[in-house]
Amino acid sequence: MTRTLPDRLARGEILQLAAVVTHRRRGGLRHAFRYGADYLLLAPERAAETVLVRRNRAGLFSVHDRDHGGRRGTGRGAPWAWERLAEAGLPRRPDMVLGLLTQPRCLGYWFNPVSFWLLWQGTELRAVIAEVNNTFGQRHSYLCARPGFAPIRAGDMIRAQKMFHVSPFQQVAGHYDFRFDLDPERAALLIRHVDGDNGLVAAMTGRLRRATTPRLVRAALRRPGGAMRVIVLIYWQALRLKLKGAAYRPVPPTPDQEISR
Repeated sequence: MTRTLPDRLARGEILQLAAVVTHRRRGGLRHAFRYGADYLLLAPERAAETVLVRRNRAGLFSVHDRDHGGRRGTGRGAPWAWERLAEAGLPRRPDMVLGLLTQPRCLGYWFNPVSFWLLWQGTELRAVIAEVNNTFGQRHSYLCARPGFAPIRAGDMIRAQKMFHVSPFQQVAGHYDFRFDLDPERAALLIRHVDGDNGLVAAMTGRLRRATTPRLVRAALRRPGGAMRVIVLIYWQALRLKLKGAAYRPVPPTPDQEISR
């Protein structure tokens, strides 16, 4: 019998997502790209270390609480997520499992465009916190949930007002539509930014498999550098946009609130 995704996480399993990431810009200036990236899905309060995945200490791959949950650089990990969910009206219960989908540190280097706190109650996905970082040292999170924290189904679109400066080539205007489709063997996440005729569509899809040592080694050899490689790709795409004539916008202050919906 196939175990559910929250059941796998509750048992301490760490899953690997070899994701295909796509971005497509909407509007008059067209731009698109596609690349591979490696993410881990784990329940931070329950996951045990493996040979190559360390918790709060150095390793080939590592997940540190201070990298997530709260202000950037001073994160508190899962306790922060539980507190924000309780404040929004979803207090912690014994049948809940809190997972984190994130790109791990690689040889100590960290940068993550977006991580996702995923909250299941039983087998139902009830809420997601999208934790967004930009390349200017800032962070803002979006709480994604249906009214009354009804179960989030694969086809549901959850809307949130854009509050945070991500790309210097996009305005802080319009809204996001989030979609989450997760099962024990596959993940597909979509973020669509709509600002009139402008915006972008970003997607991350791939197979979820146990993060075994051979798979992690293959990932490190196939896409060396991990997060360092991703930030290099971000700057490369920014250069391409600038050469196409995209207007650069100054960086505004971080929103006062850590999280919005």
